[in-house]
Amino acid sequence: MAPTVHSKLPSSGVSIFATMTRLANEHGAINLSQGFPDFHCEPQLLARVARYMWAGHNQYAPMPGQPALREALAMKYERLYGRRYDPLTEIAVTTGATEALFSAITALVHPGDEVLLFQPAYDSYVPAVQLSGGVPRFVTLRGPDYQIDWDEVRSSIGPRTRVILLNSPHNPTGMIWTADDIRHLEEVLQHTDAFVIADEVYEHIVFDGARHESLSRHPAIAERAVVISSFGKTYHTTGWKVGYCLGPAAIISEVLNIRQWITFSVNGAMQLAYADIVNSDPERASVTAFYQERRDLFLELIAGSRFRPLACRGTYFQLLDYSAVSDDEDMDFALQLIREHGVAAIPITPFLHEGARAGRVLRFCFAKRDDTLALAAERLLEV
Repeated sequence: MAPTVHSKLPSSGVSIFATMTRLANEHGAINLSQGFPDFHCEPQLLARVARYMWAGHNQYAPMPGQPALREALAMKYERLYGRRYDPLTEIAVTTGATEALFSAITALVHPGDEVLLFQPAYDSYVPAVQLSGGVPRFVTLRGPDYQIDWDEVRSSIGPRTRVILLNSPHNPTGMIWTADDIRHLEEVLQHTDAFVIADEVYEHIVFDGARHESLSRHPAIAERAVVISSFGKTYHTTGWKVGYCLGPAAIISEVLNIRQWITFSVNGAMQLAYADIVNSDPERASVTAFYQERRDLFLELIAGSRFRPLACRGTYFQLLDYSAVSDDEDMDFALQLIREHGVAAIPITPFLHEGARAGRVLRFCFAKRDDTLALAAERLLEV
């Protein structure tokens, strides 16, 4: 008899993103669920990757990342956020932001440590905490604008709080942290020995003139924070899976100690191509404008529908309240939308824990071509 496999994540199941994309493919639905563009990345970037591959950069890259890319990132963060990270000791390139998050959580969280999360929470956070023996604690963002209740944060912090994990711009809600939120966080941290992990992969997708409050901007927080981002969202290359983390040398050293046993190194030619493009345009203001146009177009196209848009201040996701359409729970309504109307969206319940309720809300990705958004809107207008 074969031995029994005992799952370390018995309750996690298959990611909601994989599930909804599979159902979209099975039903021929327009996929506004999983967060990837349906348009090409910049030809210049492709050309640079090819040039570096032809130049022979096809073997293992240095484990911390190509020096040219770490130098480019150090320049970018100093110019945009005012903090100079040492490219030799305070920056690590990873296989996407998900690996950066996993490595940072694994490096900082020990069995019994508590990790404070803001929910709805991106679905990779909790499994990574649990695999390190950590205990997730949740603060629920308050709808309809998904703001932070800082009194709840203070009451949730305890002597075992090891990490506060935040995400701004926030997936799935589209909220962003404000300067007031940062001030509250600084005050909270004064009374703890906690580290902070900041998922900032949508850093360049912030709308209506708002400022991205990277933790790199704020010295009192940055000295105990790991800031994580990636190139996939900014350069329309989600499948390339190149991310990075920045932080104090002692933390980054331990992050590298963890990730050397996972993937070790990242595609070197892609790293060099990204280094070139970061050096040429670290601000990426064109991406901000591009996605604000996407958001505004999508909202214009669905303006006559029975769906009610909630505020979207960042990311390329729009929450729509469907309470005027159905009383069904969000997962049931998402399945109905795929099967009967040919549009795939993401329910919010999989991002929630400990009995929190999602309400009548679905998440739609607007990182799509005009014709894709127009056809999806046409179908949503019929619901």
